[in-house]
Amino acid sequence: MLLPFFTALKDAKVPVSMKEWLHLMEAMDKDVLGGVSDRRVEDFYHLSRAVLVKDEKHYDRFDQVFGKVFKGVESVGAGDEVSADIPEDWLRLLNEKYLTDEEKAQIEALGGFEKLMDTLRQRLEEQKGRHEGGNRWIGTGGTSPFGHGGYNPEGVRIGGPGKQGRAVKVWEKREYKNLDDTVELGTRNIKVALRRLRRFARQGAADELDIDGTIDGTARQGWLDIHMRPERRNTIKVLLFLDVGGSMDGHIKLCEELFSAAKTEFKNLEFFYFHNCLYESVWKDNRRRHTERTPTWEVLNKYAGDWRAIFVGDATMSPYEITMPGGSVEHWNEEAGAVWLKRAVEHWDKSIWLNPVAERYWDYTASVKLIGEVMEQRMFPLTLDGLDRAMRTLSR
Repeated sequence: MLLPFFTALKDAKVPVSMKEWLHLMEAMDKDVLGGVSDRRVEDFYHLSRAVLVKDEKHYDRFDQVFGKVFKGVESVGAGDEVSADIPEDWLRLLNEKYLTDEEKAQIEALGGFEKLMDTLRQRLEEQKGRHEGGNRWIGTGGTSPFGHGGYNPEGVRIGGPGKQGRAVKVWEKREYKNLDDTVELGTRNIKVALRRLRRFARQGAADELDIDGTIDGTARQGWLDIHMRPERRNTIKVLLFLDVGGSMDGHIKLCEELFSAAKTEFKNLEFFYFHNCLYESVWKDNRRRHTERTPTWEVLNKYAGDWRAIFVGDATMSPYEITMPGGSVEHWNEEAGAVWLKRAVEHWDKSIWLNPVAERYWDYTASVKLIGEVMEQRMFPLTLDGLDRAMRTLSR
């Protein structure tokens, strides 16, 4: 049962290494879950997720695999045997398929492939076949969390009709499905991703007690030597440029969530609106976009190059809006949009473009490619993974 679980996780692109898998088996051997009579399937679920999953964005895929693997076990009939015989060539194929060169080197350092596989065999061979009336393995009429016809208040029925009707499968709730790195973000997840960009430095007057410095100074001097230090403050400064109108109307909710999260996470945040592409002016209030505008030159001069610039838009427009003077659909622009966007990228060298359209569709729109080229390929999708990569780029 354990080996199919491991391979299923790998097939689902959950980055589980052999080292972590051995840690899980070691935890089971040392009775981390308590005595044999106290083990519950929910405890194994939480333990395996804590040991094997390194990033919460993989929780949903882990839950799906967990449910699928144990659903597969449910198909074992009451009279069937559970075999743990593992062919040697199959194990070696598993090694070649799933282990990196670094992991293979670590295995050799631990005693070689044979020793590692012996550990796997021992774990799988602990259960030889059908089991009845017990409290640990798959069987019938017992208190094990796996089986049927017995009693465990929070178990999983395996085969048979079931009697108690109280099995609870916590992994099927899939409470983390919105954390998958291929889905669009909600405000909560955006905050988590943006947090990677935040940097703190000590600025201003020394009005905060430096506990470590005070202890060190007192120990050295032999008397109370109080040290003060400046308060830690968020030093990241972010400019947010938001595309509005037209094809962006379908992405209003997502952009609102991004805006809300950014205002919470960054104390130094300024924002402006634009339509389709950056031109000679931007604005703060969409209701007065035609009467109260801010020249782009003024924005470039006011906000120094140490600000991070984030452009948000679907980059979907006529290519002429990017490449030609007069290409804008709203006004006559003396200079092409690409000229203004390039000026921005050169001034704020740490700048990125976030696109709410799924990345798989970008190649079908010429304007997306053009914007990507001007942005020096620093365009990222508005997914958890995309935003994480974007924040890494801005942090460099």
